[in-house]
Amino acid sequence: MASTTFSGPVTATSGFVGDIKLPTFTVATAPSASAAGAGTIIFVSNGAGGNPCIAYSDGTNFLRCDTRATIAAS
Repeated sequence: MASTTFSGPVTATSGFVGDIKLPTFTVATAPSASAAGAGTIIFVSNGAGGNPCIAYSDGTNFLRCDTRATIAAS
Protein backbone atom coordinates (compact mmCIF):
# COMPACT_ATOMS: atom_id res chain seq x y z
CA MET A 1 0.00 0.00 0.00
CA ALA A 2 1.24 3.49 -0.83
CA SER A 3 2.22 5.95 1.86
CA THR A 4 0.88 9.50 1.83
CA THR A 5 2.00 12.47 3.91
CA PHE A 6 -0.45 15.17 4.93
CA SER A 7 0.27 18.54 6.48
CA GLY A 8 -2.25 20.46 8.51
CA PRO A 9 -5.28 19.07 10.29
CA VAL A 10 -6.72 15.86 8.82
CA THR A 11 -9.74 14.11 10.30
CA ALA A 12 -10.80 10.64 9.25
CA THR A 13 -13.52 8.80 11.11
CA SER A 14 -13.29 5.53 9.19
CA GLY A 15 -9.97 5.79 7.35
CA PHE A 16 -9.30 6.44 3.69
CA VAL A 17 -10.78 3.41 1.97
CA GLY A 18 -12.13 3.15 -1.57
CA ASP A 19 -12.94 5.86 -4.05
CA ILE A 20 -13.71 9.42 -3.07
CA LYS A 21 -16.97 10.57 -4.62
CA LEU A 22 -17.96 14.20 -4.68
CA PRO A 23 -21.61 15.17 -4.32
CA THR A 24 -23.03 15.78 -7.81
CA PHE A 25 -25.19 18.74 -8.80
CA THR A 26 -26.21 20.75 -11.84
CA VAL A 27 -25.75 24.52 -11.78
CA ALA A 28 -29.47 24.85 -10.99
CA THR A 29 -29.38 22.35 -8.09
CA ALA A 30 -26.04 23.37 -6.52
CA PRO A 31 -26.42 24.46 -2.91
CA SER A 32 -25.77 28.02 -1.84
CA ALA A 33 -22.00 28.53 -1.70
CA SER A 34 -22.35 30.53 1.50
CA ALA A 35 -24.49 27.85 3.16
CA ALA A 36 -22.11 25.10 2.00
CA GLY A 37 -19.19 27.05 3.42
CA ALA A 38 -15.81 28.02 2.00
CA GLY A 39 -13.77 24.99 0.97
CA THR A 40 -16.71 22.74 0.04
CA ILE A 41 -15.96 20.80 -3.16
CA ILE A 42 -18.64 19.52 -5.55
CA PHE A 43 -18.93 17.93 -9.00
CA VAL A 44 -21.11 20.00 -11.35
CA SER A 45 -22.37 18.01 -14.33
CA ASN A 46 -22.92 21.14 -16.45
CA GLY A 47 -20.89 23.84 -14.68
CA ALA A 48 -18.32 24.59 -17.38
CA GLY A 49 -20.56 26.06 -20.07
CA GLY A 50 -22.61 22.85 -20.16
CA ASN A 51 -19.67 20.52 -19.54
CA PRO A 52 -18.79 18.76 -16.28
CA CYS A 53 -16.32 20.28 -13.82
CA ILE A 54 -15.21 20.23 -10.22
CA ALA A 55 -15.99 23.38 -8.25
CA TYR A 56 -15.25 24.77 -4.80
CA SER A 57 -16.99 27.31 -2.61
CA ASP A 58 -15.12 30.48 -1.74
CA GLY A 59 -17.91 31.30 0.71
CA THR A 60 -19.77 33.43 -1.85
CA ASN A 61 -19.77 31.50 -5.16
CA PHE A 62 -18.93 28.05 -6.46
CA LEU A 63 -15.85 28.48 -8.66
CA ARG A 64 -14.51 26.09 -11.28
CA CYS A 65 -11.24 24.51 -10.18
CA ASP A 66 -9.72 24.82 -13.66
CA THR A 67 -10.37 28.52 -14.30
CA ARG A 68 -11.68 29.97 -11.01
CA ALA A 69 -14.70 31.28 -12.96
CA THR A 70 -18.15 31.02 -11.39
CA ILE A 71 -19.99 27.87 -12.47
CA ALA A 72 -22.40 28.46 -15.35
CA ALA A 73 -24.51 26.12 -17.50
CA SER A 74 -23.91 28.19 -20.64
